[in-house]
Amino acid sequence: MKQKDLVATFSIVGYDPETEELGIAVQSKFLGVGAVVPWAKAGVGAVATQSYANTTYGPLGLDLMAAGKTAQETIDLLTAEDEDRALRQVGIVDGKGNAATFTGEKCFEWAGGIAGKHFAAQGNILVSEATVNAMATTFETATGSLAERLLAALDAAQEAGGDSRGKQSAALLIVKEEGGYGGYNDRAIDLRVDDHPDPIKELIRIYELQQLYFSKPTPEDIIDIDETTLVEMSKALQALGYLKIDACRAEDLTEGLNQFILTENFEERQQPQGKIDKKVLNFLLNKSKI
Repeated sequence: MKQKDLVATFSIVGYDPETEELGIAVQSKFLGVGAVVPWAKAGVGAVATQSYANTTYGPLGLDLMAAGKTAQETIDLLTAEDEDRALRQVGIVDGKGNAATFTGEKCFEWAGGIAGKHFAAQGNILVSEATVNAMATTFETATGSLAERLLAALDAAQEAGGDSRGKQSAALLIVKEEGGYGGYNDRAIDLRVDDHPDPIKELIRIYELQQLYFSKPTPEDIIDIDETTLVEMSKALQALGYLKIDACRAEDLTEGLNQFILTENFEERQQPQGKIDKKVLNFLLNKSKI
């Protein structure tokens, strides 16, 4: 194998027993790491394959778990058939939350992993083991959704040292039954930063946009359009060209707001007449000031 084939990186694979989501967050000094390391299938498991990455570990690992193998059994079977297992690194969580990690003895230092309750964290060519320890500790103590905990763990890992060669790409994959757009697949979140000077921070920024556009509003997000809000909205819509200056009918405002919502892809946050999502309102007001 050539040095260019090396996927030196750190990753964390996790499971949320409440939502039954499975996911992977990963960062590397490697172009487009999201196209190589993360593999997952709702209800089955999640796999992060790295070091001299054997990408067959992804689909084969998922097939083994779909057939009833645990995370540890899956790793044992994958590595047993691999003549280059000493160069491999892999973390797996199965559909029941069992976790396992493997680091071949020829992976470049520092290399290692930790498997805990509902997660496996691993990395190679790291500054030190502090990177993996930070991922593990942060995932165990962080709150929020699985995606938020994985991102927090990844961010903490970078702060603890990260990849000794530097930073380049990062990715986040979360799967859930019917979790994809329109409920047609299981890819609830599939985000990649392929080449960036600060890929984890950029991944977090893109995740926040994904949540703004595609997550459904909570009851706390919905507010009545009072007189003050009506004036603010009207001025903003006028500034952006969605409402004529002399328009004064309620129907004009509703039409202008609907056009703005459709243009900005906020369909998931559209509300009945007389109400608005606070996040849409804030986006509208901020955009009108640019």
